[in-house]
Amino acid sequence: MRTVVVTGSASGIGKALKELLESRGDRVIGVDLRDADVDVDLTTDEGRSTMVEKVRELSGGRIDAIVANAGLATPTPATVGVNYFGAVATLEGLRPLLSGSDAPRAALTASMASLMPTDETLVDAMLAGDEAKALQRAEELAGTEAAQSIYSSTKAAICRWMRRVAAGPDWAGAGIPLNAIGPGVVVTPMTADLMATEEQRESLSHMVPMPLNGFMEATAPAELLAWLISPVNTHVCGQVVFIDGGSDVVIRGDSTW
Repeated sequence: MRTVVVTGSASGIGKALKELLESRGDRVIGVDLRDADVDVDLTTDEGRSTMVEKVRELSGGRIDAIVANAGLATPTPATVGVNYFGAVATLEGLRPLLSGSDAPRAALTASMASLMPTDETLVDAMLAGDEAKALQRAEELAGTEAAQSIYSSTKAAICRWMRRVAAGPDWAGAGIPLNAIGPGVVVTPMTADLMATEEQRESLSHMVPMPLNGFMEATAPAELLAWLISPVNTHVCGQVVFIDGGSDVVIRGDSTW
Protein backbone atom coordinates (compact mmCIF):
# COMPACT_ATOMS: atom_id res chain seq x y z
CA MET A 1 0.00 0.00 0.00
CA ARG A 2 1.32 3.42 -1.00
CA THR A 3 0.62 6.59 0.95
CA VAL A 4 -0.21 9.59 -1.22
CA VAL A 5 -0.83 13.21 -0.22
CA VAL A 6 -3.38 14.99 -2.42
CA THR A 7 -4.15 18.67 -1.95
CA GLY A 8 -7.52 19.95 -3.10
CA SER A 9 -8.93 16.53 -2.26
CA ALA A 10 -12.48 17.60 -1.37
CA SER A 11 -13.70 18.30 -4.90
CA GLY A 12 -12.92 18.16 -8.60
CA ILE A 13 -9.76 16.46 -9.81
CA GLY A 14 -8.44 15.98 -6.29
CA LYS A 15 -11.55 14.15 -5.15
CA ALA A 16 -11.57 11.97 -8.27
CA LEU A 17 -7.90 11.12 -7.73
CA LYS A 18 -8.46 10.32 -4.06
CA GLU A 19 -11.31 7.95 -4.90
CA LEU A 20 -9.32 6.32 -7.70
CA LEU A 21 -6.23 5.71 -5.57
CA GLU A 22 -8.26 4.39 -2.65
CA SER A 23 -10.10 2.00 -4.97
CA ARG A 24 -6.69 0.58 -5.85
CA GLY A 25 -5.76 0.05 -2.23
CA ASP A 26 -3.63 3.14 -1.62
CA ARG A 27 -3.91 5.34 1.43
CA VAL A 28 -4.66 8.98 0.64
CA ILE A 29 -4.06 11.85 3.03
CA GLY A 30 -6.32 14.56 1.72
CA VAL A 31 -5.65 18.26 2.20
CA ASP A 32 -8.23 20.99 1.62
CA LEU A 33 -9.93 23.97 3.23
CA ARG A 34 -12.52 21.62 4.73
CA ASP A 35 -13.81 18.05 4.56
CA ALA A 36 -10.30 16.59 4.39
CA ASP A 37 -7.86 14.75 6.62
CA VAL A 38 -5.93 18.00 6.92
CA ASP A 39 -8.01 21.19 6.82
CA VAL A 40 -5.77 24.18 6.12
CA ASP A 41 -5.61 27.37 4.05
CA LEU A 42 -2.68 27.11 1.65
CA THR A 43 -2.69 30.85 0.98
CA THR A 44 -1.06 31.37 4.39
CA ASP A 45 2.34 30.51 5.86
CA GLU A 46 0.58 29.06 8.90
CA GLY A 47 -1.60 26.82 6.76
CA ARG A 48 1.38 25.56 4.77
CA SER A 49 3.48 24.76 7.85
CA THR A 50 0.50 23.16 9.58
CA MET A 51 -0.07 20.96 6.53
CA VAL A 52 3.49 19.65 6.68
CA GLU A 53 3.29 19.00 10.40
CA LYS A 54 -0.06 17.19 10.23
CA VAL A 55 0.93 15.10 7.21
CA ARG A 56 4.09 14.07 9.06
CA GLU A 57 2.00 13.02 12.05
CA LEU A 58 -0.62 11.14 10.03
CA SER A 59 1.93 9.36 7.84
CA GLY A 60 4.40 8.49 10.54
CA GLY A 61 7.01 10.51 8.66
CA ARG A 62 6.94 8.52 5.43
CA ILE A 63 4.94 9.02 2.23
CA ASP A 64 5.26 7.66 -1.30
CA ALA A 65 3.85 10.45 -3.45
CA ILE A 66 2.73 14.07 -3.45
CA VAL A 67 0.13 15.63 -5.73
CA ALA A 68 -0.04 19.42 -5.45
CA ASN A 69 -3.48 19.78 -6.99
CA ALA A 70 -5.20 22.51 -4.94
CA GLY A 71 -6.05 25.56 -6.99
CA LEU A 72 -8.28 28.54 -7.62
CA ALA A 73 -9.40 30.09 -10.90
CA THR A 74 -10.58 33.45 -9.61
CA PRO A 75 -8.96 36.72 -10.78
CA THR A 76 -7.77 37.49 -7.25
CA PRO A 77 -4.52 37.50 -5.23
CA ALA A 78 -5.68 34.33 -3.44
CA THR A 79 -5.17 32.45 -6.72
CA VAL A 80 -1.49 33.41 -6.60
CA GLY A 81 -1.26 32.24 -3.00
CA VAL A 82 -2.67 28.79 -3.71
CA ASN A 83 -1.69 28.02 -7.30
CA TYR A 84 1.95 29.00 -7.05
CA PHE A 85 3.20 29.57 -3.53
CA GLY A 86 0.92 26.95 -2.01
CA ALA A 87 1.99 24.38 -4.60
CA VAL A 88 5.71 25.08 -4.13
CA ALA A 89 5.32 24.93 -0.35
CA THR A 90 3.49 21.62 -0.66
CA LEU A 91 6.11 20.00 -2.86
CA GLU A 92 9.16 21.38 -1.07
CA GLY A 93 7.70 21.00 2.41
CA LEU A 94 6.67 17.38 1.97
CA ARG A 95 9.62 16.27 -0.18
CA PRO A 96 11.70 15.10 2.80
CA LEU A 97 8.93 12.65 3.71
CA LEU A 98 9.51 10.86 0.38
CA SER A 99 13.01 9.78 1.38
CA GLY A 100 11.84 6.50 2.90
CA SER A 101 9.85 5.39 -0.16
CA ASP A 102 11.05 2.73 -2.58
CA ALA A 103 9.34 4.61 -5.42
CA PRO A 104 8.92 8.28 -4.52
CA ARG A 105 6.88 10.37 -6.96
CA ALA A 106 5.47 13.90 -7.24
CA ALA A 107 3.15 15.74 -9.58
CA LEU A 108 1.22 18.97 -9.78
CA THR A 109 -1.89 20.16 -11.56
CA ALA A 110 -1.17 22.99 -13.98
CA SER A 111 -3.49 23.89 -16.87
CA MET A 112 -3.58 24.46 -20.60
CA ALA A 113 -4.11 28.07 -19.48
CA SER A 114 -0.33 28.16 -19.11
CA LEU A 115 -0.37 28.68 -22.90
CA MET A 116 -2.57 31.77 -22.58
CA PRO A 117 -1.34 35.38 -22.24
CA THR A 118 0.40 36.10 -18.94
CA ASP A 119 1.57 39.09 -16.95
CA GLU A 120 5.36 38.84 -16.94
CA THR A 121 5.76 41.11 -13.92
CA LEU A 122 3.60 38.73 -11.92
CA VAL A 123 5.33 35.63 -13.31
CA ASP A 124 8.77 37.05 -12.52
CA ALA A 125 7.75 37.91 -8.95
CA MET A 126 6.49 34.38 -8.37
CA LEU A 127 9.61 32.76 -9.80
CA ALA A 128 11.74 35.06 -7.65
CA GLY A 129 9.88 33.76 -4.60
CA ASP A 130 8.69 37.28 -3.74
CA GLU A 131 5.17 36.55 -2.50
CA ALA A 132 4.52 40.08 -1.24
CA LYS A 133 5.37 41.58 -4.64
CA ALA A 134 3.37 38.92 -6.47
CA LEU A 135 0.30 39.52 -4.33
CA GLN A 136 0.64 43.27 -4.82
CA ARG A 137 0.84 42.83 -8.60
CA ALA A 138 -2.20 40.54 -8.56
CA GLU A 139 -4.08 43.18 -6.58
CA GLU A 140 -3.17 45.74 -9.25
CA LEU A 141 -4.45 43.44 -12.01
CA ALA A 142 -7.68 42.47 -10.24
CA GLY A 143 -10.65 44.42 -11.52
CA THR A 144 -8.91 45.40 -14.76
CA GLU A 145 -9.21 43.96 -18.25
CA ALA A 146 -6.03 42.00 -17.55
CA ALA A 147 -7.45 40.28 -14.46
CA GLN A 148 -7.81 36.93 -16.24
CA SER A 149 -4.05 36.85 -16.72
CA ILE A 150 -3.67 36.20 -12.98
CA TYR A 151 -4.75 32.57 -13.37
CA SER A 152 -2.74 31.89 -16.52
CA SER A 153 0.29 33.54 -14.94
CA THR A 154 0.14 31.26 -11.90
CA LYS A 155 0.00 28.18 -14.11
CA ALA A 156 2.79 29.35 -16.40
CA ALA A 157 4.96 30.16 -13.39
CA ILE A 158 4.43 26.83 -11.63
CA CYS A 159 5.28 25.00 -14.86
CA ARG A 160 8.47 27.01 -15.24
CA TRP A 161 9.41 26.37 -11.61
CA MET A 162 8.82 22.66 -12.11
CA ARG A 163 10.97 22.61 -15.25
CA ARG A 164 13.78 24.39 -13.43
CA VAL A 165 13.97 22.00 -10.48
CA ALA A 166 12.80 18.63 -11.84
CA ALA A 167 16.17 17.52 -13.20
CA GLY A 168 18.10 18.83 -10.21
CA PRO A 169 19.59 17.04 -7.21
CA ASP A 170 16.54 17.39 -4.96
CA TRP A 171 14.19 15.68 -7.39
CA ALA A 172 15.65 13.61 -10.23
CA GLY A 173 18.91 13.34 -8.32
CA ALA A 174 17.00 11.82 -5.42
CA GLY A 175 15.13 9.43 -7.71
CA ILE A 176 11.90 11.42 -7.63
CA PRO A 177 10.11 12.04 -10.95
CA LEU A 178 8.41 15.47 -10.77
CA ASN A 179 5.89 16.31 -13.49
CA ALA A 180 2.74 18.28 -14.19
CA ILE A 181 -0.51 17.79 -16.03
CA GLY A 182 -2.09 20.50 -18.17
CA PRO A 183 -5.85 19.86 -18.25
CA GLY A 184 -8.26 21.51 -20.62
CA VAL A 185 -11.78 22.28 -19.41
CA VAL A 186 -12.78 19.90 -16.63
CA VAL A 187 -16.36 19.71 -15.39
CA THR A 188 -15.88 20.55 -11.71
CA PRO A 189 -17.40 22.94 -9.15
CA MET A 190 -14.57 25.37 -10.00
CA THR A 191 -15.73 25.67 -13.62
CA ALA A 192 -19.49 25.51 -13.00
CA ASP A 193 -19.97 29.28 -13.26
CA LEU A 194 -18.13 29.30 -16.60
CA MET A 195 -20.55 26.88 -18.24
CA ALA A 196 -23.89 27.62 -16.63
CA THR A 197 -25.54 28.50 -19.95
CA GLU A 198 -25.26 27.20 -23.50
CA GLU A 199 -23.84 30.56 -24.55
CA GLN A 200 -21.12 30.31 -21.90
CA ARG A 201 -20.26 26.77 -22.93
CA GLU A 202 -19.99 27.84 -26.56
CA SER A 203 -17.76 30.77 -25.65
CA LEU A 204 -15.55 28.54 -23.51
CA SER A 205 -15.24 25.98 -26.28
CA HIS A 206 -13.94 28.70 -28.62
CA MET A 207 -11.44 29.86 -26.02
CA VAL A 208 -10.36 26.30 -25.17
CA PRO A 209 -10.98 24.16 -28.27
CA MET A 210 -11.18 20.46 -27.38
CA PRO A 211 -11.86 18.58 -30.64
CA LEU A 212 -11.33 15.18 -28.99
CA ASN A 213 -14.48 14.41 -26.96
CA GLY A 214 -15.03 17.98 -25.68
CA PHE A 215 -15.10 18.95 -22.03
CA MET A 216 -14.04 16.16 -19.68
CA GLU A 217 -14.96 14.74 -16.31
CA ALA A 218 -12.46 14.91 -13.46
CA THR A 219 -11.75 11.19 -13.73
CA ALA A 220 -9.71 11.73 -16.93
CA PRO A 221 -6.96 13.93 -15.45
CA ALA A 222 -7.11 11.85 -12.25
CA GLU A 223 -6.10 8.78 -14.24
CA LEU A 224 -3.13 10.62 -15.72
CA LEU A 225 -1.99 11.87 -12.32
CA ALA A 226 -2.32 8.36 -10.92
CA TRP A 227 0.01 7.06 -13.62
CA LEU A 228 2.58 9.83 -13.14
CA ILE A 229 2.89 9.07 -9.42
CA SER A 230 2.88 5.28 -9.84
CA PRO A 231 6.01 3.11 -9.62
CA VAL A 232 5.75 2.32 -13.34
CA ASN A 233 6.69 5.90 -14.19
CA THR A 234 10.46 5.61 -14.03
CA HIS A 235 11.67 8.15 -16.59
CA VAL A 236 9.13 10.90 -17.26
CA CYS A 237 10.85 13.95 -15.77
CA GLY A 238 9.95 17.64 -15.78
CA GLN A 239 7.15 17.30 -18.31
CA VAL A 240 3.87 19.16 -18.60
CA VAL A 241 1.59 16.49 -20.01
CA PHE A 242 -1.39 18.14 -21.68
CA ILE A 243 -4.69 16.32 -21.29
CA ASP A 244 -6.84 18.82 -23.10
CA GLY A 245 -8.76 17.17 -25.91
CA GLY A 246 -6.38 18.74 -28.41
CA SER A 247 -6.26 22.37 -27.23
CA ASP A 248 -2.48 22.44 -27.22
CA VAL A 249 -2.41 21.08 -30.79
CA VAL A 250 -4.96 23.60 -32.04
CA ILE A 251 -3.26 26.54 -30.33
CA ARG A 252 0.41 25.70 -30.98
CA GLY A 253 0.22 23.66 -34.15
CA ASP A 254 3.32 21.60 -34.85
CA SER A 255 5.44 23.38 -32.24
CA THR A 256 6.59 21.06 -29.47
CA TRP A 257 7.91 23.84 -27.26
